[in-house]
Amino acid sequence: MRSGKTPVVLMGKLFLCLWAVVACAQELHWDKSMAAAGKARQEGRYSEAERLFIDAIKELEEFGPGDPRLPASLSSLAELYRTSSKYTKAEALYKRALKIREKTLGPDHPEVATSLNNLGVVYHDERKNAEAEALYKRALTIREKTLGTDHPEVATSLNNLAVLYHDERKNAEAEPLDKRALAIWEKTLGPDHPQVATSLHNLAVVYHDERKYAEAEPLYKRALGIWEKAGGMENPEAAATLNSLGELYRTQGKYAEAEPLHKRALAIWEKPGGPENPEAAATLSNLGELYRTQGKYAEAEPLYKRALAMWEKAGGPENPEAAAALTSLGELYRTQGKYAEAEPLFKRALAVKEKSLGPEHLDVAISLSNLALLYNYEGKYSEAEPLYKRVVAIREKNLGPEHPDVAQSLDAYAALLRQAGQKADAEKMEARARKIRAKRPR
Repeated sequence: MRSGKTPVVLMGKLFLCLWAVVACAQELHWDKSMAAAGKARQEGRYSEAERLFIDAIKELEEFGPGDPRLPASLSSLAELYRTSSKYTKAEALYKRALKIREKTLGPDHPEVATSLNNLGVVYHDERKNAEAEALYKRALTIREKTLGTDHPEVATSLNNLAVLYHDERKNAEAEPLDKRALAIWEKTLGPDHPQVATSLHNLAVVYHDERKYAEAEPLYKRALGIWEKAGGMENPEAAATLNSLGELYRTQGKYAEAEPLHKRALAIWEKPGGPENPEAAATLSNLGELYRTQGKYAEAEPLYKRALAMWEKAGGPENPEAAAALTSLGELYRTQGKYAEAEPLFKRALAVKEKSLGPEHLDVAISLSNLALLYNYEGKYSEAEPLYKRVVAIREKNLGPEHPDVAQSLDAYAALLRQAGQKADAEKMEARARKIRAKRPR
């Protein structure tokens, strides 16, 4: 679920530089199409941008598959599709761009690394983490070899690999990569560069997840300070940081501080893409969660519903992000004791995740937990128990048998067993959980 604090994945930038060089050298209809498409995309006119990018691609195809501008145009259209959650279309275009660059430039060229990175981001969005990791690592190897270990593009690869590990709850692996990326950008770009702000945000998210709030807060604030100084408070990365800082405050019960941050982030998201910008959905969901936490159910419900409608429009009813909104709305109803309304939402979210991510994905375990807890509240212990068993098994497989999340799952399972009158079995689960915690450093 990505509706909370979310680290920022960085796309390759070399294709933009390539276009600029060619545009200066030769004035063609292609140049105008690309410029107009970029402007339309920036202003949220996505259908127009799509048409213009397609026109540019068709023009270049007349020059043959070896035209160096073709992968750039393919990548631009692919990124438009990716940000609109049209991952299948984006994947096909990025693969085509990669194939052209590998053939014309060789497998170890920096622009091949850019294509690998971009395709990896699509896989990452689709939760195809194993495929994304392999591409990120290959891009990192190429960049370190051809550009040097302290190059900004190396930092991009480190950043994206760190975000992937964060999403897999592997913060121990993510943190050193985030720190290395931050050090490279501070050294090469200066301490007040917007890229440094993005890196600060991502490291803060790792600390946030680890409940190291005192370490996370100053990083979020420093990132915002950089954006404000650079006059870039209206961009998506600044909105992401506002959203994350708002979540940090909400988590700590600082609701008065959280609300204006979420509202400001929402205003930024809605400005470039209009009211249907899918990026606004995450902030809507977070603002809804803020109201739900305070018992303001009437204010929360329409926000969740609006977020759900946006994600479904962007990626269809089986969009994994739509599953996040289904879950939030289900939690709202569960909190109010509206169990009949909550159950179909939790079941639908579970079905979406199982289909899109696979039955043993960590996000599937979250949906199973939500449904199990609902059954627990309803006293349907026999229906809840197999779900808790699945949660424990999934987390043990993905995280290892001694991970804190496994202990948490065992505690939840034990609570169910106690309510069902199975005291002896509950005590076994509690003992396993205590054993895991005893091995963790304090």
